[in-house]
Amino acid sequence: MVIRRFEAKDLDACYAISLATGFAGGDASHLYRDPRLMGHIYIAPYALLEPALTFVVEDHEGVAGFVAGTEDTATWEDRLEQDWWPSLRKTYADTSDVPPSSRTPDQRRAYMIHHPTRTPSTVVARYPAHLHMNLLPRLHRRGIGSKLFETWRAAATARRMTAFHVGVNKENTRAIPFWRSLAFEELTLDDVPEGRTLWMGRDS
Repeated sequence: MVIRRFEAKDLDACYAISLATGFAGGDASHLYRDPRLMGHIYIAPYALLEPALTFVVEDHEGVAGFVAGTEDTATWEDRLEQDWWPSLRKTYADTSDVPPSSRTPDQRRAYMIHHPTRTPSTVVARYPAHLHMNLLPRLHRRGIGSKLFETWRAAATARRMTAFHVGVNKENTRAIPFWRSLAFEELTLDDVPEGRTLWMGRDS
């Protein structure tokens, strides 16, 4: 078992992991016609634009998990608007004309590409950095997620990051206790409408 920095050769595996964990932590491959949509949003921009803060875990079967993040969420979201979303918007049509309740999973992700939601300012003000982590089931309950996080945290603190957050799908019942075990606390956001995301933060 090896934890190491992301390399270009890992990108397809990371796309596959993003899809395989994209249904509240479970396999989303049956939901999407385009298997790369999840990865376009949740791993590829980090791997390609912020590789120094992207790590993978590899076992005898190959890359089976990743962690990725950035030190300044607000600046990152501005950068995506400049350097990442425009090319994808040429590939995926804006689905604003489809009622939200009628959109397919592919159409929902296409909408996100055209209309990305910014992280609440109250979260960013207190916990500027953020990260994502996804592991295939064969790595669960082995302490690997904690080791992967500590690898990322060491890189983050070396770059003087002092507070970071995660956004967790409220239906992902495995992820919430995992992040709690790593000292992330649920954030109370009175000025943010109720949604599907649970925001959690911790100091370094």
